Parts: sequence; C-alpha cells; structure tokens
Amino acid sequence: MGFSEFLGNEKIVAALRGALRASRVPHSLLFTGPRGVGKYTLARMFAQAANCERLADDFCGECATCRQISQLADPQKFIEQGLAERGESADAATVERVPLILQSHPDVWALVPDPVRLKSPVVRPVLRIGQLRAVRRAAYFQAMGRRRVFILDGAETMRTDVANVFLKILEEPPGSATLILTAPSAYNLLPTIVSRCMQFHFAPLPLGEVETILKSHSERKPAELQLAAQLSEGSPGRALEMNVAEVVERRGIALRILERAARGNGFAQLFADTAALAKDRESSFEELLAVFYGLLSDLLELAAGVRSPVLRNPHLARELEALARSIDSSWVVRALTGMDRLAAGARRNLNRQLGLDSLAMSLASPKPESAVRK
Repeated sequence: MGFSEFLGNEKIVAALRGALRASRVPHSLLFTGPRGVGKYTLARMFAQAANCERLADDFCGECATCRQISQLADPQKFIEQGLAERGESADAATVERVPLILQSHPDVWALVPDPVRLKSPVVRPVLRIGQLRAVRRAAYFQAMGRRRVFILDGAETMRTDVANVFLKILEEPPGSATLILTAPSAYNLLPTIVSRCMQFHFAPLPLGEVETILKSHSERKPAELQLAAQLSEGSPGRALEMNVAEVVERRGIALRILERAARGNGFAQLFADTAALAKDRESSFEELLAVFYGLLSDLLELAAGVRSPVLRNPHLARELEALARSIDSSWVVRALTGMDRLAAGARRNLNRQLGLDSLAMSLASPKPESAVRK
C-alpha cells in the first residue's frame, strides 16, 4: 500500500515524497497531462500521504485518515449523492448556492466540473464560481490533521471570470493548505494561475504498463485488452473505462469522413456520417475532435514517410496507409488547421455537424492557385 501502487511517472512521485519528507510542501501544484494518465489518482494519494497518521512521506492505507480519504478514489458516488441532495430541478442560483463538493474527510476536498443534473447532465460541465468561493472560504481554516488539500480536477473548465476568483487564493496562499489543479495542458489555464503553481507534467505510460494495469483491474479477453491499451494512448484510466466497440466504430466513421473529403465525392454518405457523430451525446465535441486529431497525426507520419511510425490507431493501419498514398503532407496540415478552428468554435457552442460539414467541404475543394503554383 502507498505510492508504490502508482505506476509510471516515478520522478513526479519522488518529488512529491521529497517535499513531504522535508516538510516543504508547495501551496499550489499543477498536474498536467492527458486524461486518464493518473493525475487525479496521484493528487488523492498525495492527500493521503500529507495526512497519514503513521508515515511522513507516504501513506499506510490502513489508518482511519487514509481509509477516509481513499473513498475519493471513486468520485462518481459522491457526485451522484451531491446532485441527488441538491435536486434534479435546481435552478442556477441553487447550483451556485449549494456547490458540488466531494468530501470524505474534513481536511480533503475534491472539486469536479459540475454536471448540474443527475438524469440529464449538461453537455459541458464546468467548475463553477460557487465551488471556488467555497474553497476560498475553507482554505484558510486550520487543519484538523496535518494539512488541508483541495483537488480541482478539470481546472481548464473554469471560465476566465471564475478563474480570477480562484487567483485570489493563490495570491495569498493559506499556510497549512495545498491546492492541486489538474488539466490537460498548462495552456488551458490563465498564465497568472500557472505562474503561481509548481508544475508537473504526466507523460503517457508505456504500452506494457497500461496492459499490466488492465490485467489487474479488468476481466477483458486478451485481444480486447491489448486493443484497449493501444487505443488509450498511454492513459490507463481511459483504457479502463473504454467501450472498445464504440471507440472502434467512432474512429472508423471519422476516418470515412476524411477519406470522402480527400476524394471529393460521396458527400451524401459523408453528411450522414457527420450527422452520426454529431448525435453522439456520449462524447463531448472536444473528444470527437481528439479522434480526428489522432487520425490526422497518423496520416501526417505516413504521408511524410516516417520510418516505423507508432500509430495511434493501429487497428486502422491498412486504411490509413491507403489514404496516405492519395494525399500529401500539405493536405494534412490544411485539415489540422481546420480542426484548430473547430476546436476554437467548440468553446463558442459551434454546431457540431455544420462545423464538420464545412471542414470536409473545404478539404474537398481544390487547392488555392497560389499553392498550386508553388
């Protein structure tokens, strides 16, 4: 039991243990890296180690404090409980007045993007101002144990005005509290927040380590387990929750859209495929765009002639190689630029299908004359 259970990113674990051992714990930490790579898990483990009744730079997992904090390993049950207590028909004022706080120990809070409703959650949950105001009040309370820890998972979902409320805590950090923010990238946050945090970037895990985690936490068949590990891109959390059949289908549809756009025909079926993706409410628009980014990254390596490319979509290797022979690197760059515009539009509630249709049509259109002359 302890940090030894955490696989991968050993240097980050060592740095955190060293800070605990020397009693030089930072007031604010920023964990960045892909979803499912273990940022929230290590933040929760750090909270246990910072308050363990037996150890100074690790956690025993057996004392009363460790057992209480370990309950946050499954945040979903706390989310469901909090939303049920607030009520399914809570208005906007109630959502802010009764913030969603996940807590199993007085000194440790976890905040996650608020889905507002349990039965019909909002499409894009965000951290809300009511949650951050609650943290701002509680952060200055004296710890009952050794240290107060506040985990803000999904910190990139804070709106700018909300982030400025949180910034006030970082400008005057509480003496016995640590705030841990998690986000895909530091670029998703205000520079003023990033500059006040000690940053740790979590690298994706090697394929073998992801497979090891899956074998110990999943009863999938070997072939499905291996494919889930490959498609997770080094994120064990993503692999564990992955519905492999749905992921394979979604990526197949996305590749067909790119194929038809590159050929410049079959638009009736192309629009049918974009409609199918647009209606997929199980995935956010950002997640759908990530599918296209992964496919385009594979195509860029293949079109550029990279030797022994490590494909993000190995199950589509044959189809990707065929498409790469009919396009060039400039086409892929055009597609990536279009995806960047879609990603920016997603933050302004861009219509999914119209955005994908427009991009596909632009990729099917002839290159500008200036590009042809070059």
